[in-house]
Amino acid sequence: MPMKPPAAFSLLAYLIWLPLVTSAQEDWRILPPAKVSPEAIAATEEIPNLVYAKYGDCEMELTLFRPKNATRKLPAVVCIHGGAWWKGERKNFAHVARELAGRGFVTVTISYRLSDEAPFPAQIHDCKAAVRWLRANADKYGIRKEFIGATGSSAGGHLAALLATSGGVDALEGDGGNTEFSSTIQAAVPMGAQSDLMSERIKLRSKDPSAAFYPQFLGGTQEEVPDTYRLASPLHHLDSMDPPLLFICGELDDPSTRAETIRTRMQEMKRPNSVVILQGAPHPFPSRQVYFDQAIDKMAEYFAAFLK
Repeated sequence: MPMKPPAAFSLLAYLIWLPLVTSAQEDWRILPPAKVSPEAIAATEEIPNLVYAKYGDCEMELTLFRPKNATRKLPAVVCIHGGAWWKGERKNFAHVARELAGRGFVTVTISYRLSDEAPFPAQIHDCKAAVRWLRANADKYGIRKEFIGATGSSAGGHLAALLATSGGVDALEGDGGNTEFSSTIQAAVPMGAQSDLMSERIKLRSKDPSAAFYPQFLGGTQEEVPDTYRLASPLHHLDSMDPPLLFICGELDDPSTRAETIRTRMQEMKRPNSVVILQGAPHPFPSRQVYFDQAIDKMAEYFAAFLK
């Protein structure tokens, strides 16, 4: 939980306390960056630049990782990079995909259309197209097509959560191909994700110039296009048929990433859900080895439990 000063606070005490808080929030930057373990590199193979969807002349690609010499079909996981929906590349999330592949999954890290190229719902259309592509190519790549999960960080975490809750929502399917296959998933692990885009926090953020990525992504502020924010909100689509969700977030991140509202609703519906708060971790925690290792352990355990 973010650090707060005591109720009774002198100016001198505050001047002492503030640098300590700032230091705690900045210390993570000096931690070693996340890298794929040598064991995962040795145990997996990479198949790059596979086209999973086409929109006219636009081809969307993914990179696939899988264990070498697998003797049976394996569950698959779609890995979605972050970047406020307007920046980022699939290679930025390859460390997550490859490390998970080393734990016994077929994984893909996907490129998706960013908001400066196409606004919502293009991004979730691409994610769903990737799931359908996995099912369409299950025999070729050794995938158990009935068991597909998703994970992502930040904007990618939001898309992973939306994948989980929006099964069967026609407006979010898109026309990226393989429409004879389902885009539903069986488990998701959103990291540092927003799950309620109709919240008061998002209402204020969408009007804040420092968060201009919200209106760019959704075509306006929450007040201007509430129906679009609702359509993009994982919470809005939640029902009793949705798959298990594990939210992973950093202790120093905004409390909204703990997804209390959606988890409470899931609890009421008796749907499996959980949250892991990484002590001392910031919003971009997958970029630092110590938090990356913790997240991968929790994620692999969760997927192993529910993708079977």
